Amino acid sequence: MSKPSFWQPTADSRPDADARLHAPSVQRNREAILAVLGGVLPPAGLVLEIASGSGEHAVHFARALTHLTFQPSDPSPDAVASIAAWTRESGLPNILPPLVLDATAPHWPIEVADAILCINMIHIAPWAAAKGLFRQASHLLKPGRPLYLYGPYRRADRPLEPSNATFDESLRSRNPAWGLRDLDAVAALAAASGFGPPEVIEMPANNLSVIFRLN
Repeated sequence: MSKPSFWQPTADSRPDADARLHAPSVQRNREAILAVLGGVLPPAGLVLEIASGSGEHAVHFARALTHLTFQPSDPSPDAVASIAAWTRESGLPNILPPLVLDATAPHWPIEVADAILCINMIHIAPWAAAKGLFRQASHLLKPGRPLYLYGPYRRADRPLEPSNATFDESLRSRNPAWGLRDLDAVAALAAASGFGPPEVIEMPANNLSVIFRLN
């Protein structure tokens, strides 16, 4: 599913004749995410990123993790154009051309992956996108390979942080099908698709890294 208007460019945030989009959150979270990915991703292989958005994360990770090949994807034509533009600008050889991919689609245009990344999607998309993500990931990944999620979550054992409560209200006002997901519900969805229990890592700004591995 495509991401909402708060990550898309304003008229003066896109350089002339340049398709690159700019997501401010990438600058804030990319180093923290990369630090976790260094201990999660395999030593070699193809990393599929779902809902790549601007493409800035893919470029940052590919530049640091040169032993891996990154396959970005997004359902939005503007995002796909941005990913391609960032990739061209980077000159990195380990980023493949972006795929047009909607997480809710019954078939994805890729047959196998060694790891899957999904950053800030499932709360900015209908629940059907989360269902599609786990369903397809269970077919693409081999046992033990990671599905990495990043973002804010609701957790049963603690109150929702004020900043996340405000964010959740904002999301639901934009689209009633959006909103912070309950981590237990996400874990149950993962289990139904053959994944083990999640590894949860606390991240800055009340976000979580949540890593599932296929049984």
